[in-house]
Amino acid sequence: MYETYTTVIGTVVSDPRHRQTSTGEPVISFRVACNSRRIDKRTQEWIDGPTLYLTVSCWRRLLTGVSQAVAKGRPVIAHGQIKTNEYVTADGERRADLEMTATAVGLDLSRCVVSFEGAPGREPSVAGTTTRPVGSEVEGAGADAQTPTAA
Repeated sequence: MYETYTTVIGTVVSDPRHRQTSTGEPVISFRVACNSRRIDKRTQEWIDGPTLYLTVSCWRRLLTGVSQAVAKGRPVIAHGQIKTNEYVTADGERRADLEMTATAVGLDLSRCVVSFEGAPGREPSVAGTTTRPVGSEVEGAGADAQTPTAA
């Protein structure tokens, strides 16, 4: 089997789903939509290209961070191994779904601002992570000011 790794940049379009496998191993999965955009040379307007949808599955070390930071509507960057899952629906229809087993997931800092809390010299605590969309500056807020969590 060939291992194909890729990185996708997109928007979370489903609430993250927490579940356990039949062996009791926890996993979090969510759907991501990725669009390309380009300028139409004739009209000089932005045009959306086709949308790629895929399921991102997160295991082991990613569970804590993803459960704290990823939510529907947030901009993400995910990297991992990608594969196609083929299945048959209850109606007997054959379908295929693109799935990524993520090795890294983060918020896309070109589309949101993230602040976190952590002790100096130690890894930051994910529990204190907050985000807000880029361009939604809080008047009078300094670099370490708390901001409301973006939905």
